[in-house]
Amino acid sequence: MPRPKDAFDELYPCDFYTPEELLDDGMMYSVYEIARLLQGLDADAEIDEGVEDVLLDWAIPWIMRHSETLVIAEPPTEEEPGYYGLKDERVAADDDTATTDD
Repeated sequence: MPRPKDAFDELYPCDFYTPEELLDDGMMYSVYEIARLLQGLDADAEIDEGVEDVLLDWAIPWIMRHSETLVIAEPPTEEEPGYYGLKDERVAADDDTATTDD
C-alpha cells in the first residue's frame, strides 16, 4: 500500500553506481559478485541465500541497463554463471568491424 512521503523521516536520491565506478577494468564478475558490490559489500562476502536473492533483484536490471558498456564471457562450467566486465577498446573495435562488414 502506498505511503505518503511525509511518513518517512528522510528521503534519499536513488543513485546507483556506474559500471566504471563499480567494476575494475581488468576483471570479470559474476552477477552474484556484482549484486554484492552494488550494496557496498566485498565481491566475495558471505551472505544468506535469501539476502542474495534480494540483491539479485537489483543486480540483474542494473546489468541490463548498462549492457552497452559491458561484455559477457561464457561460464567456466555449466554450473557457474557467466561473467561480466567493462567493455574495452578491443571489444569496441570488434563492434565497429561487425557493423561495417554488413
